[in-house]
Amino acid sequence: MSTKRDLLSVTDLTADETRRILDRAREMKTPDFETRGPKPLQGKNIALLFEKPSLRTKASFQVGIQQLGGFSFYMGPEEVGLGVREPVSDVARVLSGYVDGIVARVNSHTSLEELAVYSTVPVVNALSDWEHPCQTMADLLTIQESKGKLEGLGLTFVGDGNNVSRSLCLALPPVGMGFTIAAPPGYCLDDGSLDLARNRASGASLVQTIIDPVLGVQGADVVYTDAWTSMGQEAESEVRRRAFQGYTVDAALMEKAGPEAIFMHDMPVHYGEEAPTGMLEHPQSVAYAQAHNRLHAQKAVLELLLGSG
Repeated sequence: MSTKRDLLSVTDLTADETRRILDRAREMKTPDFETRGPKPLQGKNIALLFEKPSLRTKASFQVGIQQLGGFSFYMGPEEVGLGVREPVSDVARVLSGYVDGIVARVNSHTSLEELAVYSTVPVVNALSDWEHPCQTMADLLTIQESKGKLEGLGLTFVGDGNNVSRSLCLALPPVGMGFTIAAPPGYCLDDGSLDLARNRASGASLVQTIIDPVLGVQGADVVYTDAWTSMGQEAESEVRRRAFQGYTVDAALMEKAGPEAIFMHDMPVHYGEEAPTGMLEHPQSVAYAQAHNRLHAQKAVLELLLGSG
């Protein structure tokens, strides 16, 4: 009997599995895949359990599941109330009797871990406060398409040590990429995540921190930024705006990286903060392709975890 697999963190995937996901995602992007390709989720039902609002995550998972032959249904916070209306353990046990998989977008990573413990079907992290692995798979796919490879490249993340930067930090070194985070004091990634990333590094992949964003982007192949204030941190927004002054990724900062560097943002953008209005249309930006790749990367993830053969 097969053992169910969860994707709570990018560390749940080996480097080889990450490469397989990217290869498969590229196959799934071919124009005729939907008509000629297999339907690995045929007859399978997937619950989308969301505590946080979403555009890209909800739409890409629902469309992707349908394209793979499956059926999905959405449940928002008012319907479930994880840990409030019902204990997480009860939600997991009940849903396991109805569905073949759970895609969860949660406030607390602890809730996600508890879901996985009590669920008998695979649980996929569609965002938690600790990691965003499906976003990172789409990011890697976009980088590979834009640069033609992953090995030997370096990415600089300019901004907060949040869930997105953590997943990038942990996922890039095993596939041969370097990772740098440029953040003001007190807002860098935690030492545990940095140490784990260094232990996962392949070859000479560097994992480093820096305060100065100008120095951080010099020589970078990829410059990535995200909101300074994540969902759930709204009370800190003014303090964070002051702390991150000088960390806006604009055309001037991209010039420091060089003309071959690409600009990435996982969206939504807080225009006037981490990026100016119009930055997603910058000639070096791949942000919209990055958003569209959520669909294809997540289909490959779902096939790996839930595929029928």
